Amino acid sequence: MDAPAAHSCPGCELLRAELAELRERFALLEAELAKARKNSSTSSKPPSSDIVKPAPPKPVGGKKRRRGGQPGHPRHERVLFTPEEVGPRIDYYVDVCPHCECRTTLLPEPARVMQQVEVVPKPIVITEHRERSCICPNCKQVFRGEIPPDIRSAGLVGPRLTALVAFLKGGCHCSFSTIRKFLRDVVGVTISRGHLRNLCGKVTDSLAAAYEELYHALPGQAVLNIDETGHRENGARLWTWCFRAATFTLFKIDPSRSSEVLVEALGEEFEGVIGCDYFSAYRKYMRDFNVLVQFCLAHLLRDIRFLVEHPHRSNQAYGKRILKAARTLFHVIHHREAYTPEAFATALQDAGDELHAQAIYQVPDVKESQNLAARFRKHGESYLRFITTPGIDPTNNVAEQAIRFVVIDRLVTQGTRGEPGRRWSERIWSTMATCAQQGRSAFEFLVETVCAHFAGQPTPSLLPNTS
Repeated sequence: MDAPAAHSCPGCELLRAELAELRERFALLEAELAKARKNSSTSSKPPSSDIVKPAPPKPVGGKKRRRGGQPGHPRHERVLFTPEEVGPRIDYYVDVCPHCECRTTLLPEPARVMQQVEVVPKPIVITEHRERSCICPNCKQVFRGEIPPDIRSAGLVGPRLTALVAFLKGGCHCSFSTIRKFLRDVVGVTISRGHLRNLCGKVTDSLAAAYEELYHALPGQAVLNIDETGHRENGARLWTWCFRAATFTLFKIDPSRSSEVLVEALGEEFEGVIGCDYFSAYRKYMRDFNVLVQFCLAHLLRDIRFLVEHPHRSNQAYGKRILKAARTLFHVIHHREAYTPEAFATALQDAGDELHAQAIYQVPDVKESQNLAARFRKHGESYLRFITTPGIDPTNNVAEQAIRFVVIDRLVTQGTRGEPGRRWSERIWSTMATCAQQGRSAFEFLVETVCAHFAGQPTPSLLPNTS
């Protein structure tokens, strides 16, 4: 006997349609909620944007680590100053025996030494340069001596003090008011804030040639890590770009965050490899000019963690699977010393292949998972380029660490207010970062540059000497 035909009830059909609509809205709200809950661990947002800070990780083994040096760490002690650096020497000894009052004799054994550094009461020298007139007793012609051009160009403040002001302003994030107080109360000289600003202008001019040399060297670099951060100037949006090469770092402030900045700085025939995040400007530059890119794996990990914490179970399962493969890859990278070179290359390649396979196969039919899989299908090679290309970091951490100095400086000093401030910031930031990268004294470089500028001579280069 045939089964009775199902009767279609108008009310049931209406309820089914309403249920389908509610399910669709619920899924949409879940996705929007997941996006709103993004933090620094699941996206590229800075840690300062986290509304609720995550709890600190629990110590391994349940015991809290003691402060200070840990067991097994080598002891670090200050190296003594050289005899040439030491000024007065004071010997302490007992010249008369406290028991029998007999005169003592010094032993030839080395003395126990304690060295102390102190600031002199007024660590400046005020020099008065005077132009004197003289007359020839024979022809009665009068002559006047002239102050040298470098002295006259420096004016009230000499080159070392000018470099110190620049170092405090650009390297120590000091405001002009703070520098003025320091010079008045510690150094013993009062200089107005306007004069301090003029001194920074002189340093800006002195760094022009060194900065331009770095800028023109960018297209020839084999590897460049690039990052950018935004800020406002008088209400307008500006972007500070960071270009970190193997031996120098350059900062460029531009009103644009587009790939046009990359074209202007690197040209259309850049033959190196760019380390960067997945921002669209890098992808466009990569696509338009066939440039090789290493996308940051640290940013990828944040995107994977977003899937792991997503409310949709399919996203969670997919994310956990990729996260496991990514952690295996990083475990190989962090334990490189445990492998022979051949074994490390093999293990790295295997871990990379596994990550790629987990990302593109058996992808759930969910928007967030499909987006990540599509990214790997299109740019998977650019995420794993470091495996086959030596000298490339898998992350963009070096550029992010370099640009952190800029973010701190901008927060402390309230950023720039015009074109002169931008040029000052670009050049002093590039100088500080490059000198730190090369192990050079930024202050001594500023002194050399300012002295050469005042004397009208070529200023020193920020590029390493390869001769």
